[in-house]
Amino acid sequence: MQFVSVEQLALFIGRCFIAAEVPEDDAKIVAELMSEADLNGSDGHGVFRLPQYIERIKNKGINLQPNISLAEDKGAMAVVDGDNALGHLVMHYATELAINRASEHGISWVGVRHSNHAGPAALYAKMPLKKDMIGIYVAVGSANHLPPWGGTEMLLSTNPIAVAIPAQEESPIVLDMATTVAAYGKVKTAMQRGESIPEGWMIDKLGNPLTDPSKANEGFLLPIGGPKGYGLALVFGLLAGTLNGAAFGKNVIDFNADSKSFTNTGQFIVALSIECFGDVSLFKKNVDEVIRSMRASSKLPGFDEIRVPGERSLNIRRQREQSGIPIPDALYENLNRLSISLNTEPLRLLE
Repeated sequence: MQFVSVEQLALFIGRCFIAAEVPEDDAKIVAELMSEADLNGSDGHGVFRLPQYIERIKNKGINLQPNISLAEDKGAMAVVDGDNALGHLVMHYATELAINRASEHGISWVGVRHSNHAGPAALYAKMPLKKDMIGIYVAVGSANHLPPWGGTEMLLSTNPIAVAIPAQEESPIVLDMATTVAAYGKVKTAMQRGESIPEGWMIDKLGNPLTDPSKANEGFLLPIGGPKGYGLALVFGLLAGTLNGAAFGKNVIDFNADSKSFTNTGQFIVALSIECFGDVSLFKKNVDEVIRSMRASSKLPGFDEIRVPGERSLNIRRQREQSGIPIPDALYENLNRLSISLNTEPLRLLE
């Protein structure tokens, strides 16, 4: 295991994108978001994805000179056309737009079409927090790994949701979850590390547990809560995909297997201004009280603590700020090969 600072990780990602002819300003935005993902513990959505993004760029599957624009504009509501840009760029644009519109209207819902994989959902849900707003983000996953409940045909993806709610003295509540028991990125990272996956994440097409991530294409992910998770995945896909004119269901491109086709990924971001509902400070103090009451509540045997959504990620962030971001050996080798192929400086590790 190697370790790297978030600053050096962002610089490395940026160098790779620039070497792949991504404009420097765009490369910096994407690099900062990707390194932020690793810092927060979203290991399946940070630098792990860099070789895949570069491969898509090389195969002309990403537009490096996009015209990100408004396809629909109705004040508080809008649809962004990402013009097949890097997904992080599209969602950065859409989220800043939502924040600005919510400052004017109290709420803003911005849908996205013609986007791409944009990393972990929490990145964008957390952005409105800086303006004392609640953020809600939903995306259509970039590959189908889930059948309808009771079926075997892959028609749904992990379709994640993230919700970020500010607090006063406590850290924000940040829910970031897939509609499946585990995100597919965790399966991919387990495969790269040579690890098995827990029973209950996947089953094969005969209904048997699947714990070998190298055989993931022989089965499918399980939804959270059985048919309820299936229902959420379906509804989220309609709202983030179909409503925006983006891909959903049979039209979703598996970006793990296809690095050339345009994915037309769909997402949406909602920014909600708390001041429209009353005093902001009072709301945030009340959130503090809720958090503290949850933590102080009685525990089941075997539980040392009760946490609220976002605490695990925050603890990982604090640890990694001190000791660095872990880079498994297999990933480090992949990144070295990538830097050689791009003729750029390799990743600088912590000594």
